[in-house]
Amino acid sequence: MAGAAFAIGFFVFGTIYSFGVLFVPLMRDLGSSRSETLALYAISSSVFYFLGPVTGLFSDRFGPRTVSIVGALVMTAGLAATAFVDSIWMAYLTYGAGLGAGAACIYVPALAALGGWFRRWRTRALSIAAAGTGCGMLALPPFIATLIESVGWRSALLILAVLCGLVLVTAAALVEAAPVSSEAEPVQSLGATLRSPAFVQMYVSWVFGTMALFVALAFLPTFATSRGADPISASWLISIIGGSSILGRLGIGYVRSAEGTLRLYKSAILTMAASFSIWLLLSSYGWLVVFAAVLGIAYGVRIALVAPVLIELFGVGQLGALLGSFFTGTGIAALAGPLLASAAVDLADSDTGGIVAATVMGALGFVFVLPLKSKSVSAVPSPNLPDRLV
Repeated sequence: MAGAAFAIGFFVFGTIYSFGVLFVPLMRDLGSSRSETLALYAISSSVFYFLGPVTGLFSDRFGPRTVSIVGALVMTAGLAATAFVDSIWMAYLTYGAGLGAGAACIYVPALAALGGWFRRWRTRALSIAAAGTGCGMLALPPFIATLIESVGWRSALLILAVLCGLVLVTAAALVEAAPVSSEAEPVQSLGATLRSPAFVQMYVSWVFGTMALFVALAFLPTFATSRGADPISASWLISIIGGSSILGRLGIGYVRSAEGTLRLYKSAILTMAASFSIWLLLSSYGWLVVFAAVLGIAYGVRIALVAPVLIELFGVGQLGALLGSFFTGTGIAALAGPLLASAAVDLADSDTGGIVAATVMGALGFVFVLPLKSKSVSAVPSPNLPDRLV
């Protein structure tokens, strides 16, 4: 299950975050404007994050394997069909809607199912799954860029579609709902969970913290270039964030207690917020590398711990719909963070305004999560699994 979730995260996030290397070839070949082409990424990301509650609910109701297989097939078909489009409007349907819907159908159910299979080693298993997303973000973009240079973007997408079909369909077929104890206590309704103060605090904190992250992803290379770095060195800052996040994702695998998990989650959010002071005060390239590494590690810890924290607070019942609902916050952050930072830059007439805005966003993320307290683990329904599996 952990291996299947790793593979799914690798190809889902690696593919979505490879749009940057497809951007220029698509724009030139399809004759679309910059804004029309950028809309492809906005559509795929928005569909992915905002469809999560629906796919999570379907997973809870019909089983994660069925929904995951559908997602693998839709994502594969969307990539393959995009290789044959002759207009940006068709690409909106095949790449934007197809990739986004397929990714939502396979990723959320797989992650939710994985969380239910473990008790003692849950954090470790989910850290492996989270490492898959980081590895995909690090490995697939340069791989696809090499393919585009060698065979063109259309053939590159066909090759990627074949790989996704082979790996994702196989991984989806391995996804299985966790066996739950017949003595499990009833869980509160999804609506009651989503309205609870603890979930609202987690959600708002996630939105603000992720807004700050997207500001760094959007503006850091441009900032470095304006300070004298060459474009290639500036682009490496994003790779450093992604690469160091893998260390953070894997490094939390041995946290076992609910108190330790929540405490480390809060510390990661605080570290993310504090790291922006490096960007704000020290603008040389060397310090920007330090900032990217610190932000990446803290970001990796935070994203690897969010599912374990949600499980500790709300249990594994209806976990698919819960995770899908929670990750809509990422979609909101992706849209709002760079826009607010751009407004701050215009208001201050300096790129420092955007960094200050990101720092405030990160600080608010910590303020909202700070009051959270872990609940008794005994109150959380747990799968009745043999010790060798958990």
